[in-house]
Amino acid sequence: MLWFMKKDNFLNKKFYKFFCDYSTRWNDNDIYGHINNIHYYSFFDSAINKYLIEFGELNIENDPVVGYIVNSNCNYVSPIKYPNSITVGIRVNKIGNSSVNYGVAIFKINDNMASAYGEFTHVFVEKSKNKSIEIPEKIKNALKKILVKNDS
Repeated sequence: MLWFMKKDNFLNKKFYKFFCDYSTRWNDNDIYGHINNIHYYSFFDSAINKYLIEFGELNIENDPVVGYIVNSNCNYVSPIKYPNSITVGIRVNKIGNSSVNYGVAIFKINDNMASAYGEFTHVFVEKSKNKSIEIPEKIKNALKKILVKNDS
């Protein structure tokens, strides 16, 4: 968790700027009767990429740039199981030259407090050279729209 953000800022839905709804599936459940932890990361990754495609105009097939996840974490607060509708909230915590740190959270559809929350860090890389590059302007502009301020 970023040092300047209080834990409550990660848990409450009002601190997220973009939301993506999903339905849990039967095969998301594990032997313990709740969504397996690997699926939380999939929900996070899908919501972030949906935002980049829709608002950052990222063309995942043709753009010469890709965002690689270099760091991630997830904190589990309360279980979710099938059947359930969820929403994934994302926001940007920090934008660097070639990287961005996202705050992510999963909420049961009618809950304002997260069932799970965490962070993802992307480094933008030129595909052909596999070297980090400055975040493309169209993506950076989209990221700024969901940036939260330090005093949140």
